Amino acid sequence: MASFSLDPHQHTLKKQVSCNGIGLHSGDAIKLTIKPASENSGIRFYRTDLDDKNGIPALMDKVVDTRLATTIADKEMYVSTTEHLMAALKGYGIDNADIELNGAEVPIMDGSAGPFMLLLQRAGLKKQKAMRKVLRITKEIVFTCGDSEIRVLPYDGCKISGEINFADTFIKKQTYTLDFNSERFTNEISQARTFGYVEQVEELWANGLAQGGNLDNVIAIHWDRNSILNESGLRFADEFIRHKVLDLIGDLALLGYPILGHVVASRCGHTQHLGFMKALAKASDCWEIVEMKRNGSHSVFHQVASSTKTLKKQILPFFLPQPTQPAHQVVRVSC
Repeated sequence: MASFSLDPHQHTLKKQVSCNGIGLHSGDAIKLTIKPASENSGIRFYRTDLDDKNGIPALMDKVVDTRLATTIADKEMYVSTTEHLMAALKGYGIDNADIELNGAEVPIMDGSAGPFMLLLQRAGLKKQKAMRKVLRITKEIVFTCGDSEIRVLPYDGCKISGEINFADTFIKKQTYTLDFNSERFTNEISQARTFGYVEQVEELWANGLAQGGNLDNVIAIHWDRNSILNESGLRFADEFIRHKVLDLIGDLALLGYPILGHVVASRCGHTQHLGFMKALAKASDCWEIVEMKRNGSHSVFHQVASSTKTLKKQILPFFLPQPTQPAHQVVRVSC
């Protein structure tokens, strides 16, 4: 039995909280409300501007677009730019919540997860009786797509490592590693903002996108590649890779279970995150679902899905498991 510091109980909010903002691409005014939810219900998005009673589960099989942000949908209803809010929910330790929006986008706020963290802190954490289930990595998996690579290795905890390498004199190569917990996420990751080259933002504007984008919610890198247009400057010298780590955390939350393992991502974005999650789901001999239990002052694991694959199928029922691989072999998957 391995020990781990994560609280073994599921959590929701003590009370509902709301905020207002704008959609990054539509520029529309959006009201966001986050409500407590029952045990084992997960995160679910609802559209109050539509006749929506069922909502959209925040799960990877609902992802329909990853070109500019992560968009989930169910039938004709969709919600885009989920990653920053999902990262905040993960960072604060929320397992179950109902999220209501009166539009098709999660508001961009300041381009980071910081405002959502403040909102969740205002709501407070409520411990629930049900125990958390986590996805524990038992064998290394490597997903590659062009120059991008994401690998996950067995690890007694949750660690996220990221690397970017831009061909300019400003961002260049940046790396960051986070042993995940709420305090480190809040202090080191949540405030990191989204970014782009100014000509890319202009191109989006010309194509009717990023209508809500401005210097209050996007880091705009100057044409000369030596500075940014934001007068307030950077919040961290390596804010760019920290935001990439934030995006990765938010997207991986769509697995529906926390990962116990070390995820290492190089030159990746939302599309590669989804490809990795699909590869992970297929490699069912490389992980197991375990339930957390309390043992004194520590959390321990109780294996709940070794003999049957009931819980494994809950992650992605439309994927078939791969044939059993030798225990020493690294599973490699390409896009």
